Amino acid sequence: MSNLFRFADDHFHDHCGVFGVFGHPEAANLVYLGLYALQHRGQESAGIVASDGLELQLHRAMGEVEEIFQPSILAKLPGSLAIGHTRYSTAGDKALLNAQPIVIDCNKGKVALGHNGNLTNAAEWRRKLEHRGSIFQTNSDTEVIVHLLARSQARNLSGALGDALNQVEGAYSLLVLTSDELYAVRDPRGFRPLALGKLLTPGGALAWLVASETCAFDLLNAQYVREIEPGEMLRVSKGGIESIHFAPAKQHQQCIFEHVYFSRPDSIIFGRSVNQSREMLGRLLAREHPVEADIVVPVPDSGVPAAVGYALESKIPFRMGLIRNHYIGRTFIEPSQAIRNFGVKLKLNPVRSLIEGQRIVLVDDSIVRGTTSR
Repeated sequence: MSNLFRFADDHFHDHCGVFGVFGHPEAANLVYLGLYALQHRGQESAGIVASDGLELQLHRAMGEVEEIFQPSILAKLPGSLAIGHTRYSTAGDKALLNAQPIVIDCNKGKVALGHNGNLTNAAEWRRKLEHRGSIFQTNSDTEVIVHLLARSQARNLSGALGDALNQVEGAYSLLVLTSDELYAVRDPRGFRPLALGKLLTPGGALAWLVASETCAFDLLNAQYVREIEPGEMLRVSKGGIESIHFAPAKQHQQCIFEHVYFSRPDSIIFGRSVNQSREMLGRLLAREHPVEADIVVPVPDSGVPAAVGYALESKIPFRMGLIRNHYIGRTFIEPSQAIRNFGVKLKLNPVRSLIEGQRIVLVDDSIVRGTTSR
């Protein structure tokens, strides 16, 4: 988390989205839709790897999911297995070489890997591995896992993956794809979410889905089954699902920011509704800090459920006193310093008639640098 203040905007850059499909004839199309639902978890780059049972096909690019995966691109990703990733830079620079999934060809065969999380001992392992002759292609900490995987003496991939992961520390929710298998892995402390879902194919067969958030299942009318457990490696193959516990149990340390900010309110994270958590946080805030006021105003969008909770508990009317522009492109021409905080003005505008002369409780859910709140 040491690099939080390096960024110019007022957000944490510490989460990505992963989505995987096994056993559906339109796997890549489903992954595209899954990533679309997880776009809030990263807008920097996205990638999909698909397998037709023999060969892995990859497409990655900078930008948002909708721009990258045109129908002509998806047509080049055939097969019934696929994984996808949408990225915010956590470790590594903002460049295509750090986009995921990463695909390697090693002694375990062709393997694709998509990672949500941060490894705390990645730099240390990178130095050791480079000293032993490993050549790194990216700046991403995910590549450390790839090198440890390739170096493992284990005969099968699940053993090699277990070997690699038992040597790294930190947060990882991982999807790994081979030509005929899908692995979903969660670190022993369960820092980041990872959920299992299922869907019937048009032919009536059962397809398995894995996602960072359950809202991605809702878009596909898929059924949420359960969380991947901390320290669990789920292996999905033609033979069905196999659960492997690759690491001894550790104290669970789930990232609270998933409930406060990262996840969509319509997701179930760590077994609990995100919207419910945020509303409850607002209610608790009203109990701890009661004030006399005329209206409660949220900082949209993610501050809305907490403000609703505050208003319900305090009986002070809830009003949308700030309007958010949802159509800001990723790139816009920013004028000179003559217009300060231009990005924030572009994003939020007050409804003056609603707020003029009123005593306001302004509820925001997260203050990283405070630009938006100010």
